[in-house]
Amino acid sequence: MFAGQASRLWWICLLSLTVMRILVCAWLPLTPDEAYYRIWALAPALGYFDHPPMVAAFIKIGQILAGDTPLGLRLLGPLSAGLGTVFLACAAHDWALLRGKDAAQAKGSALKATVLLNATLALGVGCVVMTPDTPLVFFITLFAWAFVRLVRTQNGAWWLGVGAAAGLGFASKYTALLPVAGLGVWALLTPVGRGWLKTKWLWLGGVSAILCASPVIWWNATHHWASFLKQGGRVGDWHPAKMLTYFSELVGGQVGLATPGIFVFFVAGVCLLLRQKEAVSRALFCMVVVPVLVFVQHAVGARVQANWPVVLYPLLALAGTLPAWRWWKGASCLGFALSALVIVQALFAPLKASAHIDITLRQMGGWAAFVQSLPTDAPLIADDYGLAGELAFYGNSLQPVIAVEPRWALFNLPHTACAEGYLVRGHKQGDDPERAGFHVLARLPVVTRMRASQVADTYSVYKVSLACTGADGAQNAVVLPLRRRAQ
Repeated sequence: MFAGQASRLWWICLLSLTVMRILVCAWLPLTPDEAYYRIWALAPALGYFDHPPMVAAFIKIGQILAGDTPLGLRLLGPLSAGLGTVFLACAAHDWALLRGKDAAQAKGSALKATVLLNATLALGVGCVVMTPDTPLVFFITLFAWAFVRLVRTQNGAWWLGVGAAAGLGFASKYTALLPVAGLGVWALLTPVGRGWLKTKWLWLGGVSAILCASPVIWWNATHHWASFLKQGGRVGDWHPAKMLTYFSELVGGQVGLATPGIFVFFVAGVCLLLRQKEAVSRALFCMVVVPVLVFVQHAVGARVQANWPVVLYPLLALAGTLPAWRWWKGASCLGFALSALVIVQALFAPLKASAHIDITLRQMGGWAAFVQSLPTDAPLIADDYGLAGELAFYGNSLQPVIAVEPRWALFNLPHTACAEGYLVRGHKQGDDPERAGFHVLARLPVVTRMRASQVADTYSVYKVSLACTGADGAQNAVVLPLRRRAQ
C-alpha cells in the first residue's frame, strides 16, 4: 500500500498515536457508562438490556491483559482503532484503484481516509472511552474493507467476510443493521448487486451474518426480547412540534463529533459519490443514505443521540477522500487539536467551566474522592446504574455495593437480602427515594463530587433498609462485583 519512507512515516505516526491513546486510557477516570459496562464484563452473558455483548467482550479481554483498571477496561479501544485504521487504509487504496487512480493517487487516498477518521472527535476521543461504539466502528470498518475486496477481486468468497463483519457489528450495536440494509438496497437496485443475488455467495454471506449475530438473537428470545424491545421502543417516540429542535441537534451533533472541517468533507464526499459509476461508490452511497434517512425520520419525532450516526464514520471517511480540496490537512489538524483539547481538559482541567458546559467534569470529575468520602459502616446502595458502577469500581473492596433497578434482574449476579445501607442519589433523580423500594431511616448531609474547585454533581445520602418484595429478598437488587486491588 505505502512504500519506502512514506510507509515508515505512516506506521510511526500510527504507532505513536496508538501509544499516546493507551497512556490516556490509563489516566482518565471512568465515566458512569464505562463503570456500568465493566459489570457486564464481570457478569458475562450473550446479551444485555441496553446493548449487545461485544463491548463486554472487549473489556474482558482488556481486563485479562491489563487488569481491572481503567487501562484494562479501555485497552482494546486504541488497539482496535489502530488495527481498524490499517483496514481502512487498505479499503481506500483498493477503492481508488477501482476508480482508475494510479498507485500514487491510491496511496494518497489511503492516507487521507485514515487521517480524516482519526481526526474526528468520534474516534479521537471515542477510542479512549470504552462504549459499544468502539467495537461497532471497528467491525463496520472491516465490513467496508471486505466489501471493497469483494468488488476488486470478484471472488464471491469475500461475501463470507462481509457477512461476518456485519454480524459482529450487530453484536456490537444494533445500528449496524442500517448500513447493512443500505447494502441490501444496493443489491436490489443495481445490476451488479442483482448479479450477486444470483450466486450462492451473497446468500452464504447472509448465513455468516446470522451465525455471528445468533447469540444476541438467542439471548433476546430467552429474555422476553428485552433488548430488542428497549431499543426498538425508541421508534415509537413522536413529538413533531420539536422536529426543528431535534433536527438541529442531529446536524449540530455531527458537526461537533466529526469536527466542522471534516464534516464538510463527509457531506461533500457523499454528494460526489453520485458522480461515480463503479460498484463500490454506488454501494457506499446506499450504505450512507439509508441510515441518514432513518436518522432524519427519527428526528422528526424524537431526539437522535449524537453518537448514533458514528456507525457511518468509516464509510464517510472513505467518501471524504473524493473532494480534491487541499485544505483537508488543515481540517484534520483542527480535528486533532479539538480532540487533544478535550483530553487535556479531562486530565488537567485548565479551563474552569461548570458541569453544564464541561462534559468531562460532569462525566469523569472527582469520582475516586467522592466515593471514598461516603460512609463505610454499611453497604452502599444506588438506584442509578452508572452511579452503582462507579461505587463498585472506586469503593472500598470490603464494602458491598447494592444496585437496585429493574434492569439488574436480567444479570447473573447474586440477589441481596433485605439489608440496611446508605442510598446515594444524584440530585437530578430527585430528592426522595421510591418508598416502595426503600424504608428511609435517616437523611445524611449532602455530598459533593468535585474536581479541583469545580462542582461536578451533588448527591443526597440516606440511611435506608431495602423493602423485601420477593422470596429471595429485595426485588431487582443485586450485589455488584467489587474491584480487586493489588495488595
